[in-house]
Formats: sequence, structure tokens, C-alpha cells
Amino acid sequence: MAFGQLGRRAQDAARAEPAAVLLASAGRPFSDEAVRQAVAAAHGEPIWVLSIARIYGTAFGLQNPSLLPTKREWAAQADLVEAAVKKIKRARGSAKGEVIATRDAAKTFIRAARRHSVRCVVLQPAEGGRLRRLVEGDPVARLRRRLGSGVEVGEVGTGP
Repeated sequence: MAFGQLGRRAQDAARAEPAAVLLASAGRPFSDEAVRQAVAAAHGEPIWVLSIARIYGTAFGLQNPSLLPTKREWAAQADLVEAAVKKIKRARGSAKGEVIATRDAAKTFIRAARRHSVRCVVLQPAEGGRLRRLVEGDPVARLRRRLGSGVEVGEVGTGP
């Protein structure tokens, strides 16, 4: 069956490169510890690096271009992914990555984990403290709940 006959999700799944580990960040630089955890969990298999270019606003509001990431924000996130891929390659791992614009980082991490059939997700913690987690939710708990027991989920510092 050709790609033209498949739906969008089936096309994405068919084109997705399998990876052992998803190294994910909601826009923060990847620390050396995050890269170390991802390389250790991969056991020589590929790592997929994902960073989020945040879209601001509400889902119920009208679309507004000023709420979308700017070219500078896209470039900054692309640089973060590129730097993480270089760190992984220096640690003798293999990696590729991407930047995705979204309002809901956890939902995007879940989709990427499923698309690449990963067995482990390593999250770079978001900036902010308990108040931010209260407002935005806990992405680690959400990923563990939605991905099930077949995928290990860990935040940097807590282990995968």
C-alpha cells in the first residue's frame, strides 16, 4: 500500500524511525546528566531527541500568529536539539531529533514515544517549581499513566 492511500497517522507511523529512548524537553537545554541517562538506557540503540517550541494561548481562543513560536524561538530549540545530538554522538550513541510546536508538551511526548516505539523516556525537567506543576500538571506521572508499564519514564535526577 502506498503512502498516498494511508491516513496521516498511519503515514507518520510508517515513516517513524524506531528508537530505544526518547530524550525530551519542554524547551530547556538538555543537561549532561540527561544525555548520560539516555545513552545508558539506550544500550547502543538509537535515541530520539525532542524539544518543544511552545504555543501560547488557549485552545478555545481564535488563532493568533503572535501566540506561535517566532523564527528565533524555532532556531533556539533546533540548536538545543542539535547540541544534544552532538553530545550523544560524542558519548558513542546514535541520535536524531526534531522540534515540535505545541501547547501540550506531555501529549506530544506521548505521541512521539508511541510513534518511535521507545522503551524508555528521559525528561529534562521544566523550569519552575511546585506551582507550575500544579497549574500545568506533572508530565512524568501523565506519561507513566498513558504509556503503561511497557515504557520506563524518568525525569533527570530521578532515573528512568
